[in-house]
Amino acid sequence: MSTTQPSLPARVTLVTLGVADLQRSTEFYRALGWELSSASVEGDVSFFRTAGTVVALWGTRDLAADAGLPADAADAVSTGFRGVAQSINLESREAVDAAFVAAEQAGARITKAPTETDWGGYSGYFTDPEGHLWEIAHNPFWPLDDRGLPVLP
Repeated sequence: MSTTQPSLPARVTLVTLGVADLQRSTEFYRALGWELSSASVEGDVSFFRTAGTVVALWGTRDLAADAGLPADAADAVSTGFRGVAQSINLESREAVDAAFVAAEQAGARITKAPTETDWGGYSGYFTDPEGHLWEIAHNPFWPLDDRGLPVLP
């Protein structure tokens, strides 16, 4: 009998954002300069490559059904804050500022302009056209590896 406990790997490989308007959301992320994967299915699902996690856009109702949630759960998603934010860490404050310019030009709604944080970094927030919250941050205490991913202490 094994005494080893089962474990779940500490990694995030895919973030799926439920969206009401797949075309509008896909165009937004493409306008940010993100590369649409050929694994995408036009009109059904969009996959974007990043330096780490894959970001998928899929219809909110399809996502709710796939997760085994009741049909009305999809409507609740569009009513406000979801309690989730995706984050992108960058190498400098200047890179954060430039990212916000690009996001706004792509159609993002800035919810908090970049500012110095109480933890010694620099960050701000925006939402995509579907209301998904994104943080763009520079954390001087978390250097980035050659893939642009934070190296945690």
